[in-house]
Amino acid sequence: MSKPEADAALPEFRAERLLLFATGSLGATFLPYWLNWLRLGYPALDTEVVVTRSAARFVSRQSIASIVGKDVPLDAWPDSPEPGSPHIRYASWPDVVLVYPATYHFLSRFAGGLGDTPMLLALQCTSALVGVAPALPPGADKSYGYRKSVAALRERPNVVLVDPVPGISTHTRRQDALVAAPMPELLKRVEALRGSRAAAVGTGGGTP
Repeated sequence: MSKPEADAALPEFRAERLLLFATGSLGATFLPYWLNWLRLGYPALDTEVVVTRSAARFVSRQSIASIVGKDVPLDAWPDSPEPGSPHIRYASWPDVVLVYPATYHFLSRFAGGLGDTPMLLALQCTSALVGVAPALPPGADKSYGYRKSVAALRERPNVVLVDPVPGISTHTRRQDALVAAPMPELLKRVEALRGSRAAAVGTGGGTP
């Protein structure tokens, strides 16, 4: 992918250290495109990526590593003793975490407060801004579980969730699936959250 012709069209994104977490949706196949877009559009951005085992079925960790220039770990506890604690680093290192794409299963676990993987535990503990872009099968957006998860996540002061957009289902071949919103839209929403939190601090209404 070549560098975007009009840099002015890039949304403002003030993150310095981005941790991108990909879950097991077919949309993970587009990660190399979006990571290259981020690299070219925000060359000073330090990016790391973690993927679930399910996401690794849709996109090669090697292809991601070749773009970000770093190892791409799985979201799993190590089988053998290793120095350090991955969940603590995942929680403390980034100033922005993007979950892209986020599956129905992930949303339920995150909203429910689970922390049974390094990334889930980090997301429950981090003070970084967290942007979540769901990707859903047909009808999932109307389910009770999804609405409950969305409501719970939107109560969190450091989390912004961007509604999915219509897309073609690989099963039905109709435009009845919901795919993750484009990356630029997620960045805009994260920056809007940053601005609203800064304004709240300025009026004595909270912490950044």
